[in-house]
Amino acid sequence: MAKIKLSKSELKTQHDALKQFMRFLPTLQLKKQQLQMEIRRSTERMEENESEYRQALAELQSWIALFGDDVAAARLIEIVSLTGIASESWNIAGVEVPVFKEATFDVKSYDLYLEDAWFSDAVNKIQELIILRESGKLLKEQNHLLSRELTTTSQRVNLFEKIKIPECRENIRRIRIYLSDMDTSGVVRSKIAKKKTQERSAA
Repeated sequence: MAKIKLSKSELKTQHDALKQFMRFLPTLQLKKQQLQMEIRRSTERMEENESEYRQALAELQSWIALFGDDVAAARLIEIVSLTGIASESWNIAGVEVPVFKEATFDVKSYDLYLEDAWFSDAVNKIQELIILRESGKLLKEQNHLLSRELTTTSQRVNLFEKIKIPECRENIRRIRIYLSDMDTSGVVRSKIAKKKTQERSAA
């Protein structure tokens, strides 16, 4: 514990600091709760995204396996290409996080009559897979940013609860004891001096 001055001015400083910590602590605790709730939601969205991605991938793979057309499968990769991702920034529990908005694609033209019946659906499914993959990346980034902020906020809550507030209270207690002792010794000295004066006067 840092050394403090045992004075009335220091007592006021410690009281002011304690009031400040006590005023900020509930706000930090509320933010911590909000972040915990948002991280749970974020985790649920990540799991839902991953589940949808696996399901869409399984559907695409089942079509390719069913028709056994490796050439058509290879053509899918050539036909659909991602050209851009648009996102926006949202404030969640005081944290700026990226949120998926849309994906843009370049889809090369193909002859519906020359391709298999499932090919058109597969082109759409490829785009769906890419959207799920890219939105999943941003969901992971959201979760990372929220988790990092939760760590920082939790550290501040612990600092206030376990160190700063107890430290201020202990400092206030020590200063009060010291000042009380000084007052008491002052009264004693005053009485002794008064008694000596009376004795000299009597003599």
